[in-house]
Amino acid sequence: MAETTTTNPPVDFRTEPAGYKHWKLTFDGPVATLAMDVREDGGLRPGYELKLNSYDLGVDIELYDALQRLRFEHPEVGAVILTSGKERVFCAGANIRMLGQSSHAWKVNFCKFTNETRNAIEEASSESKQVWLTAVNGPCAGGGYELALATEWIVMADDGNTAVSLPEVPLLAVLPGTGGLTRLIDKRKVRRDRADFFCTTEEGVKGARAVEWSLVDEAVPRSRLAETVTQRARELAAKTDRPRAARGVALTPLARTIEGDRIAYTHVRCALDRRRGIAEITTAAPAAPPADPAAALAQGAAFWPLAVARELDDLILHLRTNEEQIGLWVFRTTGAADVVEAHDRLLLGHPGDWFLREVRLYLKRVLKRIDVSSRSVFALIEPGSCFAGTLLELALAADRSYMLDGTRPGEPTPPATLRLTAANFGAYPT
Repeated sequence: MAETTTTNPPVDFRTEPAGYKHWKLTFDGPVATLAMDVREDGGLRPGYELKLNSYDLGVDIELYDALQRLRFEHPEVGAVILTSGKERVFCAGANIRMLGQSSHAWKVNFCKFTNETRNAIEEASSESKQVWLTAVNGPCAGGGYELALATEWIVMADDGNTAVSLPEVPLLAVLPGTGGLTRLIDKRKVRRDRADFFCTTEEGVKGARAVEWSLVDEAVPRSRLAETVTQRARELAAKTDRPRAARGVALTPLARTIEGDRIAYTHVRCALDRRRGIAEITTAAPAAPPADPAAALAQGAAFWPLAVARELDDLILHLRTNEEQIGLWVFRTTGAADVVEAHDRLLLGHPGDWFLREVRLYLKRVLKRIDVSSRSVFALIEPGSCFAGTLLELALAADRSYMLDGTRPGEPTPPATLRLTAANFGAYPT
């Protein structure tokens, strides 16, 4: 395996429920429950304990995987209850000792990934119609409360002990991160003076006041917490347009090989030039698309747009986290633009199909991840490339794009072109 920029082993973002250390996922018809039960000795790096359900990158990698599987593998689920598996504690937020021993680059990537995951939770509720709600069964502080804020409904135990708080200002002298104050004011419509007071008090806000200030939606006796949140979940699940009888798509293990400075997937490959700090990323177009949504569903995780989204997603996360010295990403494509456009017609031509909707939303999330990554991004548009429709978005996300004028001597390929499709007019907003 190629050397990395740290002495720690590379972080692998590929996981599955059987390998979870920190989360328990259960199902009851149209309602799923995702319980956070962080193992204190299960940190991704040595040197800290994950006490009070505090989290590090490893905890959030599992959360992201669970979110993806809920959306693709469980179309029957219309509501997801997020709660704690520990008695009388919800989540203390990001682990302070972990942050204290981390480099600046690690902290940037960690915070970026956690917020991208919370954005995906919000998107699941609004776009996938798989609504998330939170059962706060104990103190909920910092990043723990920001996790709850990403859901659409928050029910809190009213027991004199449970409180929500953003104690970064009084305890750490920093503003609440990853959207905390923004979500309070813009999403939950908390008054600005109350938000200012809230983030300067470390003890937080409890019970009736938390409801009055719109910090939570309900505060109920602890004895009624499970009953209340389950009832709300079933009410929300009844409103979804997700097909309860549909067959989900298993997100099979992602095939990836790393040999020296080369990373290869089925449709995406990457060559690293460490001396120059460059990653050259090439995405290949597939064969002809399936005939209709049913045929696309039958292909499952091998359906080209889904496969490419998964491969690019994993590669970008790998490069961001494990290859800090690679400062320039260069995107190339290869294959037939007609085939890419045909896939776009299938993706966009069936707006009511749950699976194709999930694939479109996933592609949008991957493109946003590229857009906000702290790297320079170039696109090289050459003869034989297929920057059309969805793949054209890679060039549009780049900081600079360069197109070869004409052809190279002796090459039979036609000149480079760009092609707009319907996918470039609103399907992937950034």
